[in-house]
Amino acid sequence: MISLDYGDLLRYATDILLVTYVIYKLIMLIRGTRAVQLLKGVMLIIATWLLSKYFQLTTLHWLMSQAFTFGVLAVVIIFQPELRRALEQLGRGKLFSRSSGTQDEDSVSRVVQEVCKSVTYMAKRRIGALIVIERETGLNDYVETGIGINGRVSSELLINIFIPNTPLHDGAVIMRKDVILAAACYLPLSENNSISKELGTRHRAAIGLSEVSDGISIIVSEETGQVSFAANGDMNRNLTEAQLAEMLTEKLQPLSKGKSMGSRWQWRRKHG
Repeated sequence: MISLDYGDLLRYATDILLVTYVIYKLIMLIRGTRAVQLLKGVMLIIATWLLSKYFQLTTLHWLMSQAFTFGVLAVVIIFQPELRRALEQLGRGKLFSRSSGTQDEDSVSRVVQEVCKSVTYMAKRRIGALIVIERETGLNDYVETGIGINGRVSSELLINIFIPNTPLHDGAVIMRKDVILAAACYLPLSENNSISKELGTRHRAAIGLSEVSDGISIIVSEETGQVSFAANGDMNRNLTEAQLAEMLTEKLQPLSKGKSMGSRWQWRRKHG
């Protein structure tokens, strides 16, 4: 029987806690990017390999083993942006900084009020705009394509960003909680052929982002002044200020409170 003294137990406990903490911080780092979906795929491959080994599925087990052989190189290539960001944050001492993803009701109310006020102003004057609000899936990859702002949201700031012929009016504004992270950001365009041909680049970018993340987008058309809302690959068009405020509140408030509101949007018009 192996006996462990107090010093050994303390050393093993410290080792386990440190490894757990590092893994937790790495997961939080990946959570802020699209790599979380890729990580799920990696976990599925590992699970398949374990099951094939347990049930002695020779061919499948061989295929999974070959995938592991080249897996290290594939991981380095696929996660290259995240690895670069992790090293940069480590150099700046930010990798292990404390962060919070919660948003209270007062913050949600303020975001809804400021966004709706700015959108209403721009819609009346047909000023084109694209505002993205991050939710659970991080949008750091897209934030880095724009110009950093890191300013508290206000209707005045949003309006000034999208004034025509200003340096930041092209592209999207990306927000995290009540902070405007960046402007002039590039978003992925949707390749869905069922989208109405009358929709422009802003609308396609908004739908494209909603197809690869749970972020929500508000679009103001510079041709018609119509306000649209994109989420989960769908788009609601020609919204009033009250409808936009209600939809924003539904998406941004805690999920336990928002689930009961989903059935209220029977007037939804998908993709126009």
